[in-house]
Amino acid sequence: MNHNWHGTLIRHLLMLVTASLLAGLISGHYGGCLAIGLGLYLAWTLKQLLRLHDWLRHHKPDEPPPDGYGLWGEVFDSIYHLQRRDQRVRGRLQAVIDRVQESTAALKDAVIMLDSDGNLEWWNRAAETLLGLKTPQDSGQPVTNLVRHPRFKEYFEHANYAEPLEIPSPVNDRLRIQMLITRYGNNEHLMLVRDVTRMHQLEQMRKDFVANVSHELRTPLTVICGYLETLLDNVEEVNPRWVRALQQMHQQGGRMQTLLNDLLLLAKLEATDYPSDNQPVAVSSLLQSITNDAQALSGDKNQQITLELESDASLKGSEAELRSAFSNLIFNAVKYTPAEGKIRVRWWSDGRGAHLSVQDSGIGIDSKHIPRLTERFYRVDSSRASNTGGTGLGLAIVKHVLLRHRAALEINSVPGKGSVFICNFAPAQMTKA
Repeated sequence: MNHNWHGTLIRHLLMLVTASLLAGLISGHYGGCLAIGLGLYLAWTLKQLLRLHDWLRHHKPDEPPPDGYGLWGEVFDSIYHLQRRDQRVRGRLQAVIDRVQESTAALKDAVIMLDSDGNLEWWNRAAETLLGLKTPQDSGQPVTNLVRHPRFKEYFEHANYAEPLEIPSPVNDRLRIQMLITRYGNNEHLMLVRDVTRMHQLEQMRKDFVANVSHELRTPLTVICGYLETLLDNVEEVNPRWVRALQQMHQQGGRMQTLLNDLLLLAKLEATDYPSDNQPVAVSSLLQSITNDAQALSGDKNQQITLELESDASLKGSEAELRSAFSNLIFNAVKYTPAEGKIRVRWWSDGRGAHLSVQDSGIGIDSKHIPRLTERFYRVDSSRASNTGGTGLGLAIVKHVLLRHRAALEINSVPGKGSVFICNFAPAQMTKA
């Protein structure tokens, strides 16, 4: 195939001019023959152009271009070859798409593709089972119209997909599904949905077990601690060899009661998503009270505890739960900050919401431990628990309280220089007292 169209055009024009001049030599009208020849060539060119235009407007998929000869034959031939190459590329792409769709169709997890507005574009068969999507009538529908759970609507509209969302399945309340959304391309969404019913049941069994055992142990432990207190109140009547043992038993019994109380509190926090007593909480006065308690806890360590109230914003929620969370953070700073150390408590608000920071000059935490600090019973150093009397549940309680109040915990620490714990509350959680 000759692609030198420029040379072909010049060749055709030279042949036309030569033929016109020969005809002019015979007739004696050089100008007229040349004009007629050029006019005929122009008319033929316009005809081929109209054929191309008509084919471009009305051709069916994969219909070849019209036949031609000369320069236009090469044009039509080039279009034909481009068309065939495009068909081969589309065939390979379609084969890849078919393989991807076949592989995703075999998955037990649902895969849903959404456009930038959250409308359904494509999904696999598992999505029909887990979410009840129907092909093809649901195509193009907003996903929030088909998954009507209020938590999913809030999760999707806030566009914060760092953590997955767990809700009941729209087609079966006994099924629990976990959703994770990822952005890709031009602000499009890829949504993955998996059945976590078994994991949810196991987690619920664990929660019930911990709550029931903690509740059942509470009564006998209270009786034991009561008798120990009675014996210690009458220590002069007790054999001196048993005094130290009784004191240690009473101390460890108190630790056990604190642990059980924390476990029961965690079980209560996990039982519901929102606080039952959702009322405006005056954070300033709450922090003032906790700071006074921290000063008493500090005792003779002579720590410098400062409270900076830069906002009068209140929070919607449970005062008891917020007191528990804030107390854990501030009391931890007191426990792990050496004598003469500094502890700074700051409360402020801005366009991103309300914030509480607790900064200390304590021993600090290595960065490898920070992601696991809010796990139950996780210890950075097992010796810390024996020295401070902690239960290992304080930060777990903080995490669950903040989740219930639409907040997040941020932890920054440098070993040997101290730590800072920041509670970030969403603007929607703020209110006027």
